[in-house]
Amino acid sequence: MRQRSILREASLSGKSLHTGQEVKLTLKPAAENHGIVFRRVDLYGKPEVKASIELVAELVRSTDLSSGHTKIHTVEHVLSALHGCGVDNVVVEMDASEPPIMDGSAKHFVNLIQEAEPVEQEAEREPYVLREPISLTEGNKSLIAVPYDGLKITCTSADDRGIHLQHLSIDIDPETYISEIAPARTFTIYEDIEPLLKLGKIQGGSLDSAIVIKGDKILSKEPLRFPDEFVRHKILDIVGDILLLGRPLRAHIVAVRSRHALNARLTAKLFEQMQRGTKPDERVPERPRTTGAKVVAATETSLDTRRILDILPHAYPFVMIDRVTEFISEEELRAIKNVTINEPYFQGHFPGQPVMPGVLQVEAMAQAAGVLMLRKISSEGKVAFFMSADKVKFRRAVTPGDQLEIHVKLTKTRGNKLATAMGECTVAGKKVSSAELMFTIYDASSEG
Repeated sequence: MRQRSILREASLSGKSLHTGQEVKLTLKPAAENHGIVFRRVDLYGKPEVKASIELVAELVRSTDLSSGHTKIHTVEHVLSALHGCGVDNVVVEMDASEPPIMDGSAKHFVNLIQEAEPVEQEAEREPYVLREPISLTEGNKSLIAVPYDGLKITCTSADDRGIHLQHLSIDIDPETYISEIAPARTFTIYEDIEPLLKLGKIQGGSLDSAIVIKGDKILSKEPLRFPDEFVRHKILDIVGDILLLGRPLRAHIVAVRSRHALNARLTAKLFEQMQRGTKPDERVPERPRTTGAKVVAATETSLDTRRILDILPHAYPFVMIDRVTEFISEEELRAIKNVTINEPYFQGHFPGQPVMPGVLQVEAMAQAAGVLMLRKISSEGKVAFFMSADKVKFRRAVTPGDQLEIHVKLTKTRGNKLATAMGECTVAGKKVSSAELMFTIYDASSEG
């Protein structure tokens, strides 16, 4: 795939979130291998700051960059839009230190990019392909990156009171980013507003540019754009922050209560790994194809690990079921996941007190539901994609040595394309987690 820039200049204006200044932002075309560069046209000499993890300056409720005396604040939404739209080379000119906040999403920046018209260049794009898992944790927040042929983000978002718990897993490409992620607006807890104002933040904030959560109430100028808009905005921020790597990333990122500071730490770790010399054109090797059947026969009453690998598109370290112990019916199964201390995520979740991330328990339920749906239909050439989770609950910690027992039941199917399921995980007969799941069946054989 080739690098992309834009065909023409395009501008927008508005008030910035933290400084409250009026600012004009202009996107300009840039040459191949130029990258994303911010230019301060309000300062003498029009100094530039490259979008790089090496120049990250501050991470309090935003991602800020600094080069010498030149500072750029709150770059994450602009970077997210550029990353999500697949733009590699562009100059972002501003006549102030911070982009306009607009409505608190990346939608207006996406519209600006489309107005400027993305165009292919001659040079090949060189993505960084993650080879080794990375795991980070800060208290009850964690980020895991594992190898994946593409960019996928699985995220769980919740405030410290456990209200508004949301979960989403999505593959990021321009089409899905523009429709499913870019419109999601930033949000804040009502009680955090006064402390942020005392820090000199959100001077330009209002209900026009953010959603405010007050208890169990949502305060905003318009209704929520998605039922799970908060977790979608968390994904939007991750997409922006990891562009500071300087190259597109191929990995699956699993996030729990992510923040800009933790996103930056992950990007720094990715940058360190990239600097150790991984070749840019390396691809994630395909899992060796087995001779086993790709369909689940009606006569099969259980599945071992080899058969699961035949059916699911996942590979190490992201296969979350070891065995299907029983197909109870066409709509119901039981499976197990043996949790061992060798799981890569235990390195950082948590050191000295290893706990299986709840988001991976949800992923285990989703994979089991996918197997069940693929058994119900003719699964040759089909892949089950996890779309969303609702009413997610975590009741007990899962630790090394536990055997996770997964019970999944299909509750609704729409043709052979969409399905919903109830999932429940238990350990030694005690419920540890549960969720309502939705997924879709994709015909991989129809790809051109």
